Amino acid sequence: MDKISRLFRYKILPIYWAFLTYMLLRPGEVNREKHWFEFHNLDKIVHFLIFVVLGFCYRVAFFKQKKWLFVVVMFVYGLFTEVAQGLMNMGRTMDFYDLFADMLGAVFGYFLFEGTLSYIEKRK
Repeated sequence: MDKISRLFRYKILPIYWAFLTYMLLRPGEVNREKHWFEFHNLDKIVHFLIFVVLGFCYRVAFFKQKKWLFVVVMFVYGLFTEVAQGLMNMGRTMDFYDLFADMLGAVFGYFLFEGTLSYIEKRK
């Protein structure tokens, strides 16, 4: 697990986190055309899913870290991105429900890791 953890800590997680920060803080598109698959609150599902991946990758990278610290780091990051969206005034808005979706996704990613880890240990 240490080799995998190191790979995630020094390569996968920083790249994903930088990409995610860029995507969450880039300017919003005004008057863009809607696609056939878009529906109201699709962005909440997207926030949930990207934070599932972030929570899972973070947990793999820091699997020995305390649970409460995981929650604090994910909450602070989610809050930072939402506040920054509101302050930057670039076509994005701060939304409490996005933060809620972020936290749900991160916690789901945490439990996904725990479930995967227990499954692997049972197979040994």
